Amino acid sequence: MGVEKDFQKFEYFQNRELSWLQFNHRVLSEARDKNNLLFERLKFLAITASNLDEFVMVRVASLKDMVHADYTGRDIAGMTAEEQLEKIGHGMHGLVDVQYSTWNRSLLPLLKKEKIEFISCHEQLDDSQGAFVDEYFEASIYPVVTPMAVDPSRPFPLIRNKTLNIAALLKKKKGAEKKGELEFATVQVPAVLPRIVELPKGKDGERFVILLEEIIERNMSRLFLNYEIVCAHPYRIMRNADLSIDEEEAEDLLKEIERQLKRRQWGEVIRLEVEESIDKRLLKILKKEFAIKDDVIFFINGPLDLTFLMKIYGTEGFDHLKQKPWKPQIVPEFANEEGVFANIRKGDIFLHHPYESFDPVVDFVKQAASDPQVLAIKQTLYRVSGHSPIVAALARAAENGKQVTVLVELKARFDEENNILWAKRLEQAGCHVIYGLLGLKTHCKICLVVRKEEDGIRRYVHMATGNYNDSTAKLYTDTGIMTCDRAIGEDASAVFNMLSGYSEPLSWNKLSMAPLWLKNRFVSLIRREVKCVSQGYEGRIIAKMNSLCDPVIMEELYKASAAGVKIDLIVRGICCLKTGLPGVSENITVRSIVGAFLEHSRIFYFGNGGNYEIYMGSADWMPRNLDRRVELLFPVEVKENKEQALHILETELADNVRSHILQTDGAYEKPDKRGKVLVDSQAVFAQEAIQAARDIKEKKGQLVSGRTFIPRERPEE
Repeated sequence: MGVEKDFQKFEYFQNRELSWLQFNHRVLSEARDKNNLLFERLKFLAITASNLDEFVMVRVASLKDMVHADYTGRDIAGMTAEEQLEKIGHGMHGLVDVQYSTWNRSLLPLLKKEKIEFISCHEQLDDSQGAFVDEYFEASIYPVVTPMAVDPSRPFPLIRNKTLNIAALLKKKKGAEKKGELEFATVQVPAVLPRIVELPKGKDGERFVILLEEIIERNMSRLFLNYEIVCAHPYRIMRNADLSIDEEEAEDLLKEIERQLKRRQWGEVIRLEVEESIDKRLLKILKKEFAIKDDVIFFINGPLDLTFLMKIYGTEGFDHLKQKPWKPQIVPEFANEEGVFANIRKGDIFLHHPYESFDPVVDFVKQAASDPQVLAIKQTLYRVSGHSPIVAALARAAENGKQVTVLVELKARFDEENNILWAKRLEQAGCHVIYGLLGLKTHCKICLVVRKEEDGIRRYVHMATGNYNDSTAKLYTDTGIMTCDRAIGEDASAVFNMLSGYSEPLSWNKLSMAPLWLKNRFVSLIRREVKCVSQGYEGRIIAKMNSLCDPVIMEELYKASAAGVKIDLIVRGICCLKTGLPGVSENITVRSIVGAFLEHSRIFYFGNGGNYEIYMGSADWMPRNLDRRVELLFPVEVKENKEQALHILETELADNVRSHILQTDGAYEKPDKRGKVLVDSQAVFAQEAIQAARDIKEKKGQLVSGRTFIPRERPEE
């Protein structure tokens, strides 16, 4: 017998954080793509800035904590926390350089061509514009802004996480005491005011905009009347925002999270952004006060915090520079007046958002809230919208006397405050609110409605890959199933009994749950494909997810590839697996799709010797999902639904417009499109949804009208 191959070598894996930086570069490539409309490019650039902020506050902060704790363990790629920080530091600086190169060299000139003049420095204002912004300062900014001087009686103030500030060096005017000595002051740019200020239009219809901080900087002397402004420059900090909660010691989890949210403003400074031309004396003071080293200082050649570009995207009058807003189409199974429950009784219903409307999911809860035959509603909430119709319906259901149980995940990162508010509102309405299991985040998306019918109690279940968020359902691609299958209904009841108490079922009918059973389920499904190959059948796996970095799953995929199983992975973000390794991953392909919608669905196909199976769920192949979260995997069983799920996977594998292919050297490249039919998977799904809606209208004898969601034709590259 030969020696068994080692599939766990460091060189077989990519570092998670470096893989994430590659992903953000893929998003940035959409901002650089000349085939995209100008305002879409602005939006993609804003997204990269927002992504990087969260990455610094959470991932970089976590590595910093490891270094402070003298943790010397190595990651899957063999790197210590200190080595990772050094490499991702270089990577982040490189990413920021490309961001601002894109802004300065590509997008700013194009905006000017479209008669949108971006005044990047207040010295560029002409006399009439200067008078306008000065008046705006007096009327709208001066009453709000607070200048903060620093001296022996006034210590350095708390600079809040992610806020934009202006630092200044001041010198007392002649005749004042201590004249000639430089003093430090800082001003927070008020977040309650619009950061983009539009000036009067030019003679030829040009639209001029200036940023709020430039107006404040121009009028700094109004804030410090007895001082001469030596210099003033904007700056911004990122703090460690990774909450550290000891759930076993916390008597009340809700109160503990509220307390930790306040502490987030005092977290260690992880990054400092300053204007490229900042005065060295000013920078020295900031470095000292924030106790930081040079490697975490980012010198910015342009406006700090590019997320403001999302506001420019919302500027009216430039529809020709934006993709037409997509209107989700009707779900064919609900194109009647029969009601949600009657339609689900006809058979399992497959949902594909945002191409199809999220309304049936909202209606599912709304109708349950008012239906006198409904006895109970049980639901998990991870992230919901600001004015959630689902939360309102759950509250109404409790007020109507129904048994309502809601698991609100308080530990959903950066949604903690929002979820605390919802939890309190639901409790006030009479809902039984639970906060999940000790030490675990509840990430599964499931809603159970128990209804009394003529033939007895029937359970209706909605399960999905995405959150119960009516806003993001228009932006994220997700899939779901509505069913009244008896076995799944029993499993759904078992899920909620586990979440609300200590009841653990002896066995499951069709669902698989993390952290107890799901990883083993995936491992057994992968190994079954290896067995198929050994028996002379084709071994085939197609898996679509957000991220892939679980060591056990990746090792199993390597073993399957080495055994001859053909594996195609569609991974939007992090992927620590490498392709094309001789004898290891030669049968594995990885592609990432970045488009108008954020790819969020998780779909898993296993060939099973020709009798293929498809599953969907809330979990990515990551340790946090499989080991530290409550997740669900559910089967797609109805023939038509299986075919629809497979069609999604096959269309995305054929995508040569929005996809980026992982190369053997670890880089991602767009596929060669020369001489090939262009396939944009998101446009395909949109057109199919439109056609389905047209077919429904034709059947009803209505006038046919639809909207086209096909991007401008792209040249063959």
